[in-house]
Amino acid sequence: MKNREELLQGFLTKSNWESANRHPLASDASGRTYERLYLNSKNAILMNAPYSAGEDVRLFLDVTNMLKELNLSAPIIYNEDIKNGFLLIEDLGDDLFALLCKKAPEIDHEIYGSAVDLLLHIHKNPAPKSLLKYDMNIYLKESKLLTEWYLPAAVSAPLSKSLIDEFHTILHETFSKIPSYNPVLVMRDYHAENLIWLPKRSAIKRVGLLDYQDALAGHPAYDLVSLLEDARRDTSSDLQKNMLNRYISKTELDAEEFVTAYNLLGAQRNIKIIGIFSRLSLRDKKSSYVNLIPRVWDHLMNNLNHKACSHLKQWISQNVPYPNHTVRQKLVNKL
Repeated sequence: MKNREELLQGFLTKSNWESANRHPLASDASGRTYERLYLNSKNAILMNAPYSAGEDVRLFLDVTNMLKELNLSAPIIYNEDIKNGFLLIEDLGDDLFALLCKKAPEIDHEIYGSAVDLLLHIHKNPAPKSLLKYDMNIYLKESKLLTEWYLPAAVSAPLSKSLIDEFHTILHETFSKIPSYNPVLVMRDYHAENLIWLPKRSAIKRVGLLDYQDALAGHPAYDLVSLLEDARRDTSSDLQKNMLNRYISKTELDAEEFVTAYNLLGAQRNIKIIGIFSRLSLRDKKSSYVNLIPRVWDHLMNNLNHKACSHLKQWISQNVPYPNHTVRQKLVNKL
């Protein structure tokens, strides 16, 4: 049986890239790895997504096709090995939104404005029928990560069944208030480290897209929350307010209803992320994510200030400790 490197070399040979210089790129929270390939004057990205790590390149290919049908800047697929989990894709460059905004903060309104306009373009179209629905079952499953990973470690004790059941009841009650809307394609990780600025392209095609393989059919507010309530970088209150207003002003949506959905989905997303970052440290030995939790907590507190979240806010304030240094050390010291 061939090892993975042998399989990879075979894929590169079939793709006529076997002589390329290979440079590893920074890893993310997934089981995928990436390399930038250089061959003569050409370059490309190699995605290595083994099924043994819970990855499936078919999802990336499917959503790429959906985005291409909308005339968006998803990477071109040069070659694929679905059986072994390899893709050779277009290299969109290094100008991640996160890096650009760090170098030149004055550009944030321009590039975030384009990212909002891209969402508006997607949301003019119904979600592809092949996408699974982002529904109550998934909201609850994701939110339970808080009581499965963060909270037991934070309080240094297992949780009672009655406390867990109470939390789940409140979650269901809270998320039932999300105003209904015709589902759209939701990329779910639509944030500054997955968006690449392509200034030589025009209009919304200037926004290059990455890491969208987990797309579902969901509420249009979700990806806007993902963009503006970034877990990895600070976004100013002015930017958040202006971009939210930009989105609403270009639609015929009821502003109050949309803001309600935005905060309810924000609460769900941020509860989930606190749980995921805790799991990444406790289970997967990726402790660097722990220091991102306070920013996510701040986003959550802002969401919980909305009146639709009042019951959930009360439960969180009574039962979930703030991720101070001591709590974060508990999430690391169990490694």
